[in-house]
Amino acid sequence: MSLSILNDSTRANTDAAFSRFESENTMARVRAVDLRARTEGLSALKPADDPLIPISMEINAEGQVTKNSLGVLNLAWQAAEHPEWAAQITAEVEEIRQRIQDTHGTRLRFIIWAGMGGSMEDKTAYNAAGLFKGGPRFYSLDSTDPQKLKSIVDDMQKRAGKPIAELLPSTLVVGMAMGMTSYEPVVNLEKLAGLYDKFGIDSTPNFIYLTLPGSILDNFAGPRGYRRIPLQPDNDNSTAGRHSAPLTRGSLYPLALANQPLKPWIEGAQLSDAEVNDALKLAAFLHANGLAGRDKVTLLLPKSWAPAALWTKQDIEESLGKSESIGIKIVIGERVAPRHYHRSEDPKQDRVFLAIQHKGEPHPEAEGIGKLRVGKYPVAIVTFSAKAPLSRYMQFIHHVVFGLGVLREMNFVTQPAVELYKAITSEIYKEAAEVGGIRESSAWKALTAGAGKRWKGVVGLETPETLAAAITGAFNHHKINYGELTFFGDTRYSEEGTQIRAILDEAANRIFKSSFHMVADVYEGPAMNHSFHEMIIGHGKCFSIVLLSEKQVRFAVAGYEPDYHTAQFLATCQALRKKGRIVHPVLVKDLSPESMELLEAFFAETARELKTPFKAQAPPPPPQRSFRPRNDGPPPRRYPGRR
Repeated sequence: MSLSILNDSTRANTDAAFSRFESENTMARVRAVDLRARTEGLSALKPADDPLIPISMEINAEGQVTKNSLGVLNLAWQAAEHPEWAAQITAEVEEIRQRIQDTHGTRLRFIIWAGMGGSMEDKTAYNAAGLFKGGPRFYSLDSTDPQKLKSIVDDMQKRAGKPIAELLPSTLVVGMAMGMTSYEPVVNLEKLAGLYDKFGIDSTPNFIYLTLPGSILDNFAGPRGYRRIPLQPDNDNSTAGRHSAPLTRGSLYPLALANQPLKPWIEGAQLSDAEVNDALKLAAFLHANGLAGRDKVTLLLPKSWAPAALWTKQDIEESLGKSESIGIKIVIGERVAPRHYHRSEDPKQDRVFLAIQHKGEPHPEAEGIGKLRVGKYPVAIVTFSAKAPLSRYMQFIHHVVFGLGVLREMNFVTQPAVELYKAITSEIYKEAAEVGGIRESSAWKALTAGAGKRWKGVVGLETPETLAAAITGAFNHHKINYGELTFFGDTRYSEEGTQIRAILDEAANRIFKSSFHMVADVYEGPAMNHSFHEMIIGHGKCFSIVLLSEKQVRFAVAGYEPDYHTAQFLATCQALRKKGRIVHPVLVKDLSPESMELLEAFFAETARELKTPFKAQAPPPPPQRSFRPRNDGPPPRRYPGRR
């Protein structure tokens, strides 16, 4: 692996930031802190013992360490001492296959993995990268929209040419939730378990789950006799969901089920000291540029690893999006397009570029990277060896996140904004059950009160004129520097969902990128609430447009109603507003072709209504902050492990 940094106008600050890791002996200290937590217990640790403890562990209101979250790093360290893990995981997976064979007399053909955010994005990336080819058909069930589960079942029946009752015996259902309060997987497991019960099929060999003891998921699945799988090969619980890749069972099981060899995968995640240093140097580069106002990191991946872009975005933003003063936005899915950027010398230029190369593989943006170099844009290029598996890249990114957490003195393992949204969802859903449905809830009535007539009979709550005025006003008053469009519904498996995704992609280009030179995210809710809303709520500066179809799909065979899904839409709006963020909900009459055509026209008209923003006075550039090594000036604090 090699790292090259080009056009870094903050070079002095980058070097000073990196020198902190060396002068403070950071990696030796983090190993020492982790070892104490695993051998002496959490009660032996105090937040004041070392600044790395409040950065990498969970601490309660009484100042007690309640969770060591350094599994994101220590699983790779431990794997070097446990070469038997690969064979162990493979044997466990074979036992699951055999239970299905022994009970139902059939082979495993389908996997439905139910989870949210970090519990799903690694699997989705592996599937898109072709790592599951040749194994059972894999489905990501990362939404409580009944349409998603219905579309999955429809696809299974279409591929097999058999009704779902005949396919359930050959299906493995996995529930995964690494938070105590995550209810979404329970919603889906409950409906799937109901299908097995409805058709009189023994579901116990077909369901497994990964979660913390005593969680909502554990309390549902345990009494039904489903097998709880320890998340980590060391049987500990020291990882957050987004950190479960590449070395927890949640990440290794699907690979083993697809007959992928685990030994090279696990060994690939064991970085050398030089590679860890490169990760910390990259963290220093990104941090220094973030302080200079260049906090939009455009990620350029090789084709073979491109499916990991969303995983990367989630890992970084959910971990580091908590500060209003400094953020880091990962821009994915873009081709290099200098016409959409401010010139490199412009104070408004807020981008930095991260290019990942896989040696021997032509990079799809090779020409664009050359243009960035010539245009003097700051670029970091990381080149991995030809034999490096995706696991190496993932573990490298984890070290970058850790490094940024240290430099920003920010806890990178907690997710307070996600917990806020989940708590509001629970309140709305509980009230809906008491008053006769989600449309009778106070949240729904408050949202739709005074909504007036739909635009062209289809789009409610906004008109192109009001939405355009709001965007322009927020931009001109320097309240936003990026946008998002989130559709609450399935965009992966249903035909309607893929159509609306295309409409939103085009809207993002017209409204945010072309008109304002701003980046914009397009994705699906509520899955990405767990991924990106940590930054949208924590850091802010985003213009959120969230959409919901008023006509919701229900999955009658499973008795699946859309109330919880709608509650999540409402809770997202409330959580953003509660934190003072800009959010504009949009209701679409339905997902018919006619409505989709008019929704596309709605966004096109919004783009036309935008008032040219470029005459607005540009915000002053952020002050250039400098670093000085901690061993300058007063005597440095003595940390455990420092020589």
